[in-house]
Amino acid sequence: MSVATVIRQINSIRPRILSVFRLRKFCSGESASSGDDKKGIILGVYEVDNELVFTKAAQKFNDHVGGKLMEMVKKAGKTVKRGKARVFNNIDREFWAVAVVGLGPEKAGYNEMEAIDEGMENVRVAAGIGAQVLRHQGVDRILVEGMGFPEQAAEGSALALWRYQENKMRENQKKTPTLELFDDPDGESFQRGLFKAESQNLARRLSDTPANQMTPLHFAQETVNELCPCGIKVQVHDKDWIEQKKFSAFLTVARGSCEPPVVLEISYCGGPNDQKPILFCGKGITFDSGGLCLKQCKGMDVYKADMCGAAAIIAAIRAASALSLPLNIEAVIPLCENMPSGMAMKCGDIVMGMNGKSIMITDTDNEGRLILADAMVYGQGIYKPRLVIDVASLTPGVRSALGSSASGVFSNSQTMWSQVRKAGVITGDRVWRLPLWKFFTKKVTRFKSHDVNNKGLGQGSSCLGAAFLNEFINCVDWIHFDVTGVGFRSNHKVTPYYTKGRMTGRPTRTLIQLLYQLSCPSEGQREL
Repeated sequence: MSVATVIRQINSIRPRILSVFRLRKFCSGESASSGDDKKGIILGVYEVDNELVFTKAAQKFNDHVGGKLMEMVKKAGKTVKRGKARVFNNIDREFWAVAVVGLGPEKAGYNEMEAIDEGMENVRVAAGIGAQVLRHQGVDRILVEGMGFPEQAAEGSALALWRYQENKMRENQKKTPTLELFDDPDGESFQRGLFKAESQNLARRLSDTPANQMTPLHFAQETVNELCPCGIKVQVHDKDWIEQKKFSAFLTVARGSCEPPVVLEISYCGGPNDQKPILFCGKGITFDSGGLCLKQCKGMDVYKADMCGAAAIIAAIRAASALSLPLNIEAVIPLCENMPSGMAMKCGDIVMGMNGKSIMITDTDNEGRLILADAMVYGQGIYKPRLVIDVASLTPGVRSALGSSASGVFSNSQTMWSQVRKAGVITGDRVWRLPLWKFFTKKVTRFKSHDVNNKGLGQGSSCLGAAFLNEFINCVDWIHFDVTGVGFRSNHKVTPYYTKGRMTGRPTRTLIQLLYQLSCPSEGQREL
């Protein structure tokens, strides 16, 4: 069967998916629980003047059980401090287990030095730890109190419960507990948090799937399956279309692999027809061997997630639809593998970018900027966007500089950077601005034989990568996320609600929050 036939089949199933959308639950936590399920509950406790003080919901529960919960918490002492949890059994007949989680200071808020809202993050961490300990107790149904931030409580608990187990035998797969809000009227915020977390979990699943199961065509199929039921238009383009549109740099990368390249065009129309869209471009390398500049074998398997930028964009667009954000979004996502072969690009090759600039390929492992260059030029020409956002695991330099603490962000707009920074503060998935100086532009453009070099001269690989991409931006606001440090495996248990050794799906929630701010600039925003 030809690639074109497969793509036609993918495109043809969209109406059928749309027709059954009403039968499908968006979040696993929405499913009904049977009366035989083991129930657990997560309750919060603050530290006030070295004393432990219950939240309102926890105090009501404590009164309900005749003060037994506080007695047991006092005996537990420091084990329920900030970021800790303690499980108590046989307190109430309704609940198999009660998890009391430490929230830290009662009035924690925005910390300028840490660039984070500590009150919100404390709730995420507490809810995540509580959900994990209850899961270990065999609880099937978890009730979570809002702890002052029900949206963040939903995010932390839903992220913490996620597992990647698609390749385990069905009988060996572990059931994921359902989540419900306890004793809080703000169910809308809790549901919004579930939408955001489940979208990020989608990005985690796409990133964690082995490369033989997540080829460009498989990624396209998953995109259709996830977005089309939401009424989002997805077009899947094959190699003939790509050649016709002259994606020369992209095809140069793709030709090293036997897997056919694909370009996705995605359209979400939530705003007026005359509103200029936001353009997303995501790096979609479904496996990156480094090409002829081969990576080390040890750890190469992690580069099945070199499409984590594209995955985060897919997830963010799905959340935008679920939240009915009033804006227009277009996305151009090039998908291929970067492999060594007799057809692979070679060091020293020169290709022509879609904007007419010649590009020398000095390092075949710097393939991401090549495929993004064509995608951004094409998207700007077709859609005339008001803002371009690209998300890519582009360089190891940003991982060396920031580790897993934050995404490196480059922008040519102070206003847009302020919005991104605010989004990172609110979500706890932080960002850090890096320089887009002419100093780096010169190091990728000052060559006698060609216009742009895909490696550049000297140190500062993340800045050189951004400077390269900037050569393909045409007088429009632009934000570049380099997510190499945050988008891959969570190898260090710094953030308790991410599963160690599994993909993170970051910065999905920061992208969603940014879209929310751009669509609803005056609603529900904390002043920072």
